[in-house]
Amino acid sequence: MEQYHISKGTYFYAIGLSYKKADAEIRGHFSLDENAKLALLKQAKESNIESLLVTSTCNRTELYGFAEHPYQLIKLLCDNTKGTVEEFQEVAYIYKNREAIAHMFRVGSGLDSQILGDFEIISQLKNSARVSKKFALLNPFIERLVNSVIQASKRIKTETNISSGATSVSFASVQYILNTVEDVTNKNILLFGTGKIGRNTCENLVKHTKNEHITLINRTKDKAEAIAGKFNLLVKDYSNLQEEINNSDILIVATGAQNPTVDKHCIQTKKPLLILDLSIPKNVNDNVTELDNVSLIHLDDLSQITDKTLEKRKQHIPVAEQIIKEVNTEFNDWLETRKFAPTIKALKLKLNDFKIAELDTQRKKISNFNEEQAEIISNNIIQKITNHFAHHLKDDDISTDESLELIKKVFQLETTTKHV
Repeated sequence: MEQYHISKGTYFYAIGLSYKKADAEIRGHFSLDENAKLALLKQAKESNIESLLVTSTCNRTELYGFAEHPYQLIKLLCDNTKGTVEEFQEVAYIYKNREAIAHMFRVGSGLDSQILGDFEIISQLKNSARVSKKFALLNPFIERLVNSVIQASKRIKTETNISSGATSVSFASVQYILNTVEDVTNKNILLFGTGKIGRNTCENLVKHTKNEHITLINRTKDKAEAIAGKFNLLVKDYSNLQEEINNSDILIVATGAQNPTVDKHCIQTKKPLLILDLSIPKNVNDNVTELDNVSLIHLDDLSQITDKTLEKRKQHIPVAEQIIKEVNTEFNDWLETRKFAPTIKALKLKLNDFKIAELDTQRKKISNFNEEQAEIISNNIIQKITNHFAHHLKDDDISTDESLELIKKVFQLETTTKHV
């Protein structure tokens, strides 16, 4: 199937930017927090966009949806972020129809992740689909596509070892600490921000550093306390942030703020301080590097760190790609079926009209007319005829579009094909 028309004149697009061409600062300009995502979806609804999926992580921001032209989606993104169209054009990508589908499969399956085999994006896709559904912005096409991508990612995770070793930013950050900080078990570690990345980082810190001097701070204290209780860690008030920074040897920042929350003025200590900024947009001001005792590492730096397992993970890419191909083929088969479903439905209704008219005629002609038996026989014949046409339309050797037009013409059918 060469084109993915869902509504007349619209196409399926994937537009966005990622770590591949956009650095952390630019990605920060286009990042969407939860409120911005909701505002974007609301604007899409008001703009009569039929179906739309929005994802924004530390590594990428993407929109998957239907539009007459990709600029409609680009405008939605720029209207709800600090990014401009000019910036977008410099670093972004636009995929259409078949390429857009292939892109979502690679992203959801961890093959396009900043750290190969990172499957954290799949939970984002699931959540994005749920939110879009609440806005009535999830048509059968995207809903089925997301489910297919989830299926592929599950198979890749279970049938390959592509996710062995450091497969996420949170793990890579802890690995970096282990590789660069001596006597890490006895260092004071402060984790500022307990969102998803913060939670995962905390879990990896506890598991791999054996450190009992980990303190958590979050703007909403009860969220930090919920995590701290799980690992028996210390929680401090947000108002104590500066004091705790100066008590720390290692500071990990994983907040969701749109502007830097830590700068050089927060740091009064003269002892060595390692800062890891795992946030997009950046939540640590670059001016901290003006201090001789401070080392600043951003998540883009972490992705460059390779370990021995990376080459092993790369060996599993061909198998992962084969799994994607299989699931994608199943999706395309479903799509082909959806393409001619309205015509088959219209044909069935037309044949049913013939049946009703003929039964009415025979009922008047035959005195002991067996209504029940005639109904069963007629329905069976209708089902066999429609099944025959459906099998014909599934044949790869025939042109589906030409056959559909012929069926419509012969039986004088009127079909509605708004949703494939």
